[in-house]
Amino acid sequence: MKRDTQIFDIIELEKQRQLKGVELIASENFVSDQVMEAMGSVLTNKYAEGYPGRRYYGGCEVVDLSEQLAIDRVKKLFNAEWANVQPHSGAQANAAVFLACLKAGDKFLGLNLSHGGHLTHGSPVNFSGLMYHALEYNVKEEDQRVDYDQLETVARKERPKVIIAGASAYPREWDYARIRKVADEIGAIFMVDMAHPAGMIAAELLENPLKYAHIVTSTTHKTLRGPRGGIILMGKDFENPWGIKTPKGEVRMMSSLLDSAVFPGMQGGPLEHVIAAKAVSFGEALDPSFKIYQQQVRKNAQTMAQSFIDKGYNVISGGTDNHIILVDLRTKFPQLTGKVAENLLGEADITTNKNMVPFDSRSPFQTSGLRFGTPAITTRGAKEPLIQEIVEFIDTVLSNPEDAKTIAAVREKVNATMSQFPLFGW
Repeated sequence: MKRDTQIFDIIELEKQRQLKGVELIASENFVSDQVMEAMGSVLTNKYAEGYPGRRYYGGCEVVDLSEQLAIDRVKKLFNAEWANVQPHSGAQANAAVFLACLKAGDKFLGLNLSHGGHLTHGSPVNFSGLMYHALEYNVKEEDQRVDYDQLETVARKERPKVIIAGASAYPREWDYARIRKVADEIGAIFMVDMAHPAGMIAAELLENPLKYAHIVTSTTHKTLRGPRGGIILMGKDFENPWGIKTPKGEVRMMSSLLDSAVFPGMQGGPLEHVIAAKAVSFGEALDPSFKIYQQQVRKNAQTMAQSFIDKGYNVISGGTDNHIILVDLRTKFPQLTGKVAENLLGEADITTNKNMVPFDSRSPFQTSGLRFGTPAITTRGAKEPLIQEIVEFIDTVLSNPEDAKTIAAVREKVNATMSQFPLFGW
């Protein structure tokens, strides 16, 4: 068969982009060679609708072994009683939980998107906001931390069926115990979307939400450093609160409802090659070296936050407890939007993303902030001195937005610096 040089040339361009640049998008990471090997394996050829031991197709005895290994490893990693590793993404994991726990129009409560919440936690253009009644809680203006008093007030008044903790751009730890107490008081299901800090939670550097939440969802490709995909976990299975029964009259457990919500509710055949890659990444996360890596991710994030502060930037909440640094540009560069800043940094081969900041004066298409993250750069071996150098690069670019020569000079320095930090077997 003739090699498709056109697409593989494009792939090579992306490979070089990743190698030469500084990757600071908080939701991205670099997977190991064996994760990529599993994703490119013959498992991509197998259709396997259903679950291990309960498939709609024959010939699934081998993929059953692979999927069960992924389940067993992720349960061990997070001390879970039950796991579903089939969701194609974190968004589909969240959609499956909504399908299992809510009816169209039901109320749920999540963090305000403009204050760091996620698209699937109530955006009016997302399934969560289109199909369900989204309520929100905020962060406090004085310290940009979750306003738990307001969360409790809204929950008691509106009595949502689900309360969500978790965010897309929130750099601080969560008080899961307090939210669970409120959920129990009003009879709500407490769901945690730990997509961003999952790796740090696995490494026991942050609180494990499975001790408090009824249901936990996550992606596998951020701090967890696995393939792109999602998972659903429970620390302990429980009877569904709606009394839903099987055709035989038996009460269906929540695990059964969630399994059914993923397949056939949300998805068809699972991506068994991706599930195998998830199993690989879970195995890597169980190795003691993963904790050392996560410790460095957090050290680098804290160093980056302080370096920005030292240069006069407004770092949201004054720092970070995880891998995320959210910077409000308005203090130092009042006229510079996040969109323009993102493009300027891109010209210097520094990849980040524009982001709303709490109480932003600009639209989501412009924003006043930038979101940075340290998982990917740490995977490449970065430690504190390199992080300080990168902040210097960023500040130079943003301080000279119309100076093409300065930006080009920074790009050359970035490329030369990153050539000293190889990436796995690349």
